[in-house]
Formats: sequence, C-alpha cells, structure tokens
Amino acid sequence: METPRKILVIKPSSLGDIIHSLPFLGALRECFPRAEIHWVVARAFYGLLEGHPMLDRLRVFDKDKWKRLSGITGTAGEIRAFIRNLRSEKFDMAIDLQGLFRSGLIAWASGAKVRIGFKEAREGAGLFYNHKVSADRDMHAVQRYLKPAAFLGCNVSEVRFPMPPLPPAPAGLPNEYAVIAPSAGKEANRWPARRFGELAARLPLKSVIVASSSDSRIAEEVAAASSGKALSLAGKTDLKGLASVIKGAKFLVSGDTGPAHIAVALGIPVFTIFGPANPKRTGPYGDMHTVIRLDLPCSPCYRKKKCRDWKCMEDLTVGMVFDSIRQRRHLWQG
Repeated sequence: METPRKILVIKPSSLGDIIHSLPFLGALRECFPRAEIHWVVARAFYGLLEGHPMLDRLRVFDKDKWKRLSGITGTAGEIRAFIRNLRSEKFDMAIDLQGLFRSGLIAWASGAKVRIGFKEAREGAGLFYNHKVSADRDMHAVQRYLKPAAFLGCNVSEVRFPMPPLPPAPAGLPNEYAVIAPSAGKEANRWPARRFGELAARLPLKSVIVASSSDSRIAEEVAAASSGKALSLAGKTDLKGLASVIKGAKFLVSGDTGPAHIAVALGIPVFTIFGPANPKRTGPYGDMHTVIRLDLPCSPCYRKKKCRDWKCMEDLTVGMVFDSIRQRRHLWQG
C-alpha cells in the first residue's frame, strides 16, 4: 500500500467503544503523521472527540435519526448528501472499526481505494472491504481495535489513550470523592440502584453520581439510599464535563458502561460490576482496575434484559463490592 494522504476512520458509537478505539487513533497518527484523519462519529458522541488534536475533521453520523421511518424523504436526502460529501474528500483509505452493515456501507461509499475491516464483521459488512483483518471476538476490545493498526505496520506495543483537552471540573465538588456511574446501556448490566446508594453510605469519602438526564431517576434512587453521602450530577455535564469530573476522582464504581472506560483512559482506578457481560471483551483495561463478578455457570450470557433469575447481579451484595474496594485501597488512598 502507498502511504495514505487522507484516512477515514468509521467508529460512530458507543461511548465505551470510542474510548477503546483511542489507542488505535494514537498508533495511526504516529504511523502516518502527515495524513489527514477524519472520523465518522454519531451525533451523541461528537462532543467527546471535538477538538481532538489527532483528528483533522469529524463527520457526524446521525444514526438515530436515520433509523426513523417518519420523514424518510428528507432522511434519504441527508444520506445522499453525506455520501457525496465523503466522496468529494477522495479518501485513500477507510478503516471500519464498527463492523456492521451500515458502517461497511459508509466505507464503500467513501470511494476509498483501500477499505479495511474485520474478517468477523457482522451483517454482511465484510462485502464492502477489500482488506480483512482477523480479530478474535473474545479478545479485549482495545486489542481488537489495534489489529487494523498492526496490519498497517503501525507500532502497537504500547497502549495509550490519547484524550482530547478537557475543561475544568465544575465548581462545588468535594475535595476528595469517588464517582458512581449506576446506569448502563443494557438493563441487565445494571446493579440495583439502591445498592449503589448503600455502597456510597459505607465508603470513607463522599461520592458524586454521574448519569445522563434520561437516567436521573436512577441517580436519585442512589442518592436517596446514600445517607446523604452522594451528590447527583445527573444531566448536568456534557461528555467532556463528565470526563473532567472523573479525572478528579479517587476511583470510580460502575457497571459495564462508558464512564468506566473514560476513567481507564484517564488513569483513575475502576471497580466494575459485571453480570451478563464478558469482562474479557469489555472490562476495564489494565491491571490497576478491578472486575467484581460472581463465578456462575450461566455468566456471561450477553442478555440485554433481565432474566427471570437475575442472580448474577441480585446475589452480588454491597458487602462484596465494598470489600473489593477496601482490599485495593492502596490504588486510591494517599
């Protein structure tokens, strides 16, 4: 392959997956310092990557809007304009890290001569690539996303998470605090909110609860069970503001969710509660972080909704989580 002049990276979502892709971005930028790199991102996550010094341009992909059948005529026009705009850039290379039909189609529609994707891509996305990289689905997402960089000859021996510049943390935070992120994209991955609150009540420092405005009810339930030791910021920060709050924390406690991976990228110790999900794939990356889970024959099962016997989460007690945090206090004390 010739050295690319202009590269398109396709990774629209989700929050955690975008964070997992940052080591790939760092390796790609180091490998091709003079290339112009564009990134296709979903509108919901645009704010996190905005102003990233390793990116020359963000291409907003309004995937939620494009799913809706209402206003299909206008949506079809937007899709055509999006594709025309991509083609006008004359990309030399498109790299699809999402691995779904829609992202594969974007890679092909970009007109790039070199189109790289995963051999294991789903929904027939592989039909749109002319170079396929094999990556075991059970390897951690960070290592999986580095495979295309290694295929291009980039140095992937050191894993780093290049974050964009962050604003100052909001005023009014405690001097020392833990962050609790009680929500998760999938209902089955959420430890009961009241238990997060009971955990906050037992911790030796204040807690700050982070969540989107749509999950404010969950945050309120956590705060109500915390005996006054947790402050809710649900819906009060954008993505970079969220990262700033996490950056100032002693540690973070959460389920398998985006804020946990932001904490990993910022070097903040993470205690992540796992049930149906597989920590080998999406657990916190690195030895300084802790996965808390029950060793059950039915887990991981990858369920999106709670099952009838949700013991992987219901049987995980506040005491178990508290003991895990206390046993590794050397990571966050002092």
